[in-house]
Amino acid sequence: MARAVLVGMVAALALAGCAENYKLNKFISDGTPEEFGILPKEPLELPENLTALPAPTPGATNRTDPQPLGNAVEVLGGNRNALVPGGVPASDGALLNAAGRFGVADGIRGTLAAEDAAFQRRAKIFNVKLVRDDEYRKAYRRFLLDAGAELLRFRRAGVQTPTQPPRR
Repeated sequence: MARAVLVGMVAALALAGCAENYKLNKFISDGTPEEFGILPKEPLELPENLTALPAPTPGATNRTDPQPLGNAVEVLGGNRNALVPGGVPASDGALLNAAGRFGVADGIRGTLAAEDAAFQRRAKIFNVKLVRDDEYRKAYRRFLLDAGAELLRFRRAGVQTPTQPPRR
């Protein structure tokens, strides 16, 4: 009896899979918009002076478009303007001064990119492979840090590591 019920259930599922109008989720795929997939726009703002409107900039973001990252930064007490590229905020001035105290090389990113490409080319010569592999990791494997060994080294030197669990 149980075997007949099992065979009947398998047959019913097989036939249901053959139906043309079969939908996995009838609430989303019934042709109407999903109410949770619609994001509300920011409220429209009317400027004080309509003759001094900014010129449109193709490719720029719309001020009324949702900006979830900026909203999250603002809700957590940060400044959403810090996310806009194009400069360093004044609050990071001390950090920049400390980082550049020994001088700053112009075009360092391009120089590093060229040196990295040359290093990877040299390292690729010795990486003979039959199967595709992570060449970046192979090239830099001697520079990898062992997190456990570094933690132990810092603890032996007396550095407090409050974010790590205590030793047992």
